Amino acid sequence: MHLKNLSAALLCSTCLMTYPVAAFAESGVADLGLILLGESKRDVQTGTAVPLTIVDQEEMNDRQAGTVAELVDAVPGVTLINGSTPQGSGINIRGFGANSTFGSDQKVLILQDNATVGSEELYRIGTQLFTDPELYKSVSVSRGTVGSFEYGSGVIGGLVKLETKDGSDFTNGTPGIKVRQTLQYGSNGDGAVSSTILAWQPTDRLEFIANYTLRDQDDMKDGSGAVIPNSATRLPSWLLKGKYTFGDADQHQLSFSYTDTTADDKDVPYDTFQTTTGFGNVDRLTESKTATLAYNFNPDSDLINLDVILSKADQQIDSEGVDGQVGGIADLVNADHQFETTKLTLKNTAFFETGAASHDLRAGIELIRRKRLDASSAPGGEDRRWAVFVVDDIKFGNISVTPALRYESSKITGSTAPNNGTFENDAFMGGLSLKYDFSSGLSVFGSGAYTENLPIIDDLGNTVLMTKSEKAETYELGVAFDNGGPFTGKLTAYKTRVWDITSYRSFVPGGNTDMVDISGVELEASFAAENGVYVDFNANALSGEATLESALTQDWDQAPADSISLTLGKKFQNGWDTSWELVSAKARDNDGVVTPGYTIHNIRASWKPQTGVLKGGEVRLGIENAFDRDYATALGGGRKSPGRNIKLTLAKTF
Repeated sequence: MHLKNLSAALLCSTCLMTYPVAAFAESGVADLGLILLGESKRDVQTGTAVPLTIVDQEEMNDRQAGTVAELVDAVPGVTLINGSTPQGSGINIRGFGANSTFGSDQKVLILQDNATVGSEELYRIGTQLFTDPELYKSVSVSRGTVGSFEYGSGVIGGLVKLETKDGSDFTNGTPGIKVRQTLQYGSNGDGAVSSTILAWQPTDRLEFIANYTLRDQDDMKDGSGAVIPNSATRLPSWLLKGKYTFGDADQHQLSFSYTDTTADDKDVPYDTFQTTTGFGNVDRLTESKTATLAYNFNPDSDLINLDVILSKADQQIDSEGVDGQVGGIADLVNADHQFETTKLTLKNTAFFETGAASHDLRAGIELIRRKRLDASSAPGGEDRRWAVFVVDDIKFGNISVTPALRYESSKITGSTAPNNGTFENDAFMGGLSLKYDFSSGLSVFGSGAYTENLPIIDDLGNTVLMTKSEKAETYELGVAFDNGGPFTGKLTAYKTRVWDITSYRSFVPGGNTDMVDISGVELEASFAAENGVYVDFNANALSGEATLESALTQDWDQAPADSISLTLGKKFQNGWDTSWELVSAKARDNDGVVTPGYTIHNIRASWKPQTGVLKGGEVRLGIENAFDRDYATALGGGRKSPGRNIKLTLAKTF
């Protein structure tokens, strides 16, 4: 199905889904439970022009995911790359991000408690999101550029924000101590997870949390029963976090968070994507540490809500070849990498009115220092940046207008000859979104955004790449519906062009990618009746074309397959929640290379006792790929996806 045909079909389906809801409301048939709002697994974010999806704690628990990437690949426009292992998995959003060569192309930004995490370009090593999902209580994904200027530059695919758990999430704001223990078993690979949380709230204003999670799994099998190479993992992770609120009117708040995730792998393939075996095996130690210290001052004034955030993300990968590798391959497999990103953000949020317009104005400055260790396979150096940004949410009547501006300046200095030059670059970027709300609950919106991806330390060996930035424009149009009833929906069409590309290089003369054009459509819809029945539907269709420096054009090889997901479920008053999820992707033809389509089914059931001694406990049963389908995703690099996996989770808060 062509993209414009699928877009029309999705728009028609939105209209058809809206019609019966309106019809039931007009007929007044209240006993069917169709005119009162219940809860589905995920809320559609209809109140913003930004294509935003939030995966909350309840959905995170329900999905029983092994990696953060597995949590967000259920978001339209987001695709999981190269399997489900913590070291190899990556995130592709709208055709950008991780790919079969690098874990990141710098076009998807990852934030954890406001710290910028992730590596630069590491050959066939993922580590874009090397952490454990048990540490977090929510993950939000904004797709495209328009919602990114408050957080960084060069965001073309999208932005992923992770928020760690808080002590008050378990104490409910009441002084005392709570302990939560979670145990999980997965049949495919004999996976076992233990997560222990200690939450302590000494007073109303002071809270702490400690979380230790151990995830252990052998190699998994695909749907044919064959072992998926390099899919075993042992991952200890922990979180420490505290928050103190003080002042006569509780106007001050000080918080600190620290996370640490480690993997010590012995005699494993260097290639975490497992797309080739030509590099041999290595012993690899991977550790990701992130710390954030934040202060908030929120006095009794609409003009002042000040945040001062100091963060540091440190990712280290020590590798040693064990197969006697020599020459250039030895330099690659024996490289030790370390990335440190230290960031200071000062931001104020002010609310005020000018005539009939109200403003929610966010303005700030960021100081960023990124250091990369000099390695045998890549140059090291330091990237010092400063940036200023302004985002103003303006509302007057039914109209919302949000202009956003960001200026960023970079100075990169190499650490070792011959890559010890100094390069300075800067960029001015911004966007504008508009939204109009009709009284019927229907809204229309549109946006345009321009951003630049400044040179990175990894390109110090090429002076041409260090003197130009990648540039991108994205335009979006959409429609949303939310009248307070059981149905909500949001349809977004987008078009992106990227040029002056430096990320995708080729060994073939004239084979470097010079420009990429993509267009697509995303649909999110939800129906939740008061009787507990709910439906969630997501769809994504994308097409892309790459223009090479030789002027030849070809299909964009990072474009994912068109896909849909449909969840049908029912919640019961006694704490039961049962659901069936269908995930389907159509075949993808990339310049004659065809990846077959597939459809898999996931079944989930959970029980949270409402009374008695079991209150506070949870039992979850999930059957992923229930019919043991043998398949591979279009962006999986040939790596097979896991076959049937039965997961059982037991959790209790004491």
